[in-house]
This record gives sequence, structure tokens and C-alpha cells, in this order.
Amino acid sequence: MAPTTLHLRSEDKPLEHRSALTPTTTKALIEAGYVVNVEKSPVRIFDDEEFTAAGATLVPTGSWRDAPKEHIIVGLKELPEETFPLKHVHVQFAHCYKQQGGWEAVLARFPRGGGTLLDLEFLQDPATGRRVAAFGYQAGFSGSALALKNWAWQLTHPGGGEPLPGVESYPNEDALIADVKRDLAAGRDLAGRLPRVIVIGALGRCGRGAVDLCLKAGLPTEQILKWDMAETAKGGPFKEIAESDIFVNCIYLSSKIPHFVNVDSLKTPGRQLSVVCDVSADTTNPNNPIPIYKIATTFSKPTVPVEGLENPPLSVISIDHLPSLLPRESSESFSNDLLPYLLKLNDWQNDPVWAGAYKLFQEKVATLPKEALEN
Repeated sequence: MAPTTLHLRSEDKPLEHRSALTPTTTKALIEAGYVVNVEKSPVRIFDDEEFTAAGATLVPTGSWRDAPKEHIIVGLKELPEETFPLKHVHVQFAHCYKQQGGWEAVLARFPRGGGTLLDLEFLQDPATGRRVAAFGYQAGFSGSALALKNWAWQLTHPGGGEPLPGVESYPNEDALIADVKRDLAAGRDLAGRLPRVIVIGALGRCGRGAVDLCLKAGLPTEQILKWDMAETAKGGPFKEIAESDIFVNCIYLSSKIPHFVNVDSLKTPGRQLSVVCDVSADTTNPNNPIPIYKIATTFSKPTVPVEGLENPPLSVISIDHLPSLLPRESSESFSNDLLPYLLKLNDWQNDPVWAGAYKLFQEKVATLPKEALEN
């Protein structure tokens, strides 16, 4: 029986430097009998030579499109916005299962070409229902970092006319924390205090990352409100958000819930809130509990202002790939967690985790409108 070939594609999303496979996990897969083809990538945090040293074969950037049908295409973020049908098994985050904007066109490409989507967001241990691998901690950590930087920027650049400049990935966590501490000190000198931060979803992986960044940046624990399901059970909007300087949303949205905030709730006198970081980034989800913005922001333009709110101005960070702020550490952590399941891709139909993802794919395909399936 021929060995299973995995094809690691180069990411196309701007400033996406992470990788679903690392040189370490690639070496483990090859030692287990897999063939690993790695697209040359000018953006990946790992050098191409690190993969060849692990035993992988380098192939041209974008060559996944023409790879043999039986090759499994491995990536992280969405495919480029193209329309041709997809014939392969794709392992990636596709962001098309929650009726996000344009979901029908994204999802329909797979059944139109006889392909399959095994969405990394929905790889769950059937015994516990928990995700087997996630970037949640790094997302919360990076989101809190940008939120603190934005709070300080608003103080050093008053008036709201000059938004937080674009940011680049950091080589490591220490460099990021040092940068945040510098900004926070400048903001504290002007405000005469440190910010109060409210984190909702504080008990999950994402929320723990958000809280940890705040602590490592020097915020005392009493300045951090750690909320989870018990605190939000009564239903919002919540005045405690408007009374905080920074709101970091770290929930995993699976159904419609009352708004945490809305524009009306933020028009109350004495509002302190000036920064929202929606780590969940459910920007186009009709059930978004933070309906105060409509666009996803980017690392090159990290914030979007909330119209109609001044004194203080309020801006939102809604970047949907925050862990790429720390691409090497994020990739190593995620890929190591995913490795036990990657090792089962040679018989994925009979593995309960991958089979569960396939069952969900079939269920979502069944909800597609007929016209979306027409070639």
C-alpha cells in the first residue's frame, strides 16, 4: 500500500505566518511513514530549509491545486477566494459552518468537486466534546496585548483621529511583553493609573491567555474582571463593560445570546470603555453579541472606530488570526497538540475524531441551497 502524502500549502492570508505543520511534527510524520510535501513559502515563520532538514520535499508555492487527488492538503486559514471546485481532502480552518458572510460559496466548492473539508475548528474528542487542538490561548494572549497597546495609544494620541498603526509579528513572547510594558507605562503616566480590563470567557483557553498577558504586562489582578458563564447568565447588556477601560471578548459563540453591549448601552454617561478586542471575531455572524462594528480588522489596520461614540472615542480590534502575532510559538503549540491526530490521517475515515469532522461536513453540505451546488 502506497504511503499517504500530506501536502502543506503556503498560506495566502496577509500577515499569516503560522503553519499547521512544523519541522518537528513533519519529522514525526515522516518517521511514521508519511510523505510530506511542503510548498515553498515566503511568509511562513519556519524557513523552507528547516522542513528539508526534517525530510520533507519542497514543492512550488500554490502547487496544491494540481496535486494528485489522493494527496491530503493541509493548511491553516481560508483558501484564496476562487471559484473552481475542490477535489482534495482539505484539513484547515474554513470559517463557513456558522453562516458567516459568503459561507455558501466557500462550502459549496468541496461537494462541487468531490472534495472534503475536515475543519480544524471542529476536531473534537468524542468522549469529552473538547477540541483536540486550538489556538485559543495564543489568540487571547495576543488580543489582550493589542488591546493594551491601543489603550495607551489613545492616551498618547488624543482625539481619536489617528488610529493605532499597523503591527508586525513578534519573534517571541518576551519581545511582545516588553513592547506592551513600554506602551502601558506611557499610558499610565498620562492617565495616572492603569486600565481596568474585563475579560468575558475568562475560564476557557482563550480567556486564560487574555488574563495571563495582562498579568505579565504588569496589571494587578484586582484590575482584571474575570467573567464567564456564571456572570453572564442573567443576560446583557452589562454596565460593567461600559465601566471598564478595555473589554476582551473570548467566548466561543455557538448560539444566539443576549448582547454583551450595544451602541445604546454604551451611550450611558460616564462611560470609561475605549477599547474592545473581539478575539472571537464573529464579525459577520448574525448572532454576534457585540453588534457595534461590521468589519474584520487586520494587522495592517488593527482597529475600527465605533461611529457615534465620543468622549472617549471607542475602537474595536476584530482580527481573526490574532495568534499570528506570535507565529512560531503558536505553530509549535498547535501542531504538537494536533500531531496524534495527524498520525491517523492515513485511515481518517475510521478514526473517531476525523470521522466526526466528516459527519459534520456532510451535515453542513446538506444545508446548502441547491443553486450553490451548480458548477
